[in-house]
Amino acid sequence: MSDRDPNIITSGLSGHVTEDGVTVDVKIYRLELDHGWALEVVNDKGTSIVWDMLFDSDDEALAAFNLTLEEEGMEAFEDKSNVVPFRLN
Repeated sequence: MSDRDPNIITSGLSGHVTEDGVTVDVKIYRLELDHGWALEVVNDKGTSIVWDMLFDSDDEALAAFNLTLEEEGMEAFEDKSNVVPFRLN
């Protein structure tokens, strides 16, 4: 008997959200054997923002996204670099 990777269950609440001309891909998913739902938001540059916690339902995950959007706007999902480039001599 071989071990297999669990299937990923994607919520029907997942999808693209556009506000102020900015579009992000909201991904809500869980592993088939787990009960917690993950929340991931991918911006137009391909940067992924993943919440540290799992949610009890896909509705709760979407509510967390909507709360962030309400409180911080789409800026919360933009690329913000805090990397300072090194100068080579």
